[in-house]
Amino acid sequence: MPFKADFRSAEEIRKIGIDALAEALGPVDAVRFLQSFGLGRGDYARERSHVLGLTLDEIFMGIEMIKNG
Repeated sequence: MPFKADFRSAEEIRKIGIDALAEALGPVDAVRFLQSFGLGRGDYARERSHVLGLTLDEIFMGIEMIKNG
């Protein structure tokens, strides 16, 4: 039996997802859950190209420097 995919638009998926969250969590906690996903900060592309040029040891050293101030 062939697999039949049901393709939905991004808008439909968002609506179904938000409805499911509101049903499971209630409207207030659904909003709190969605707010927990921040957009972040910085320039991902620039940081990514910088990190990809580092060795694992250099990355760990950088983490230690940040942790230790």
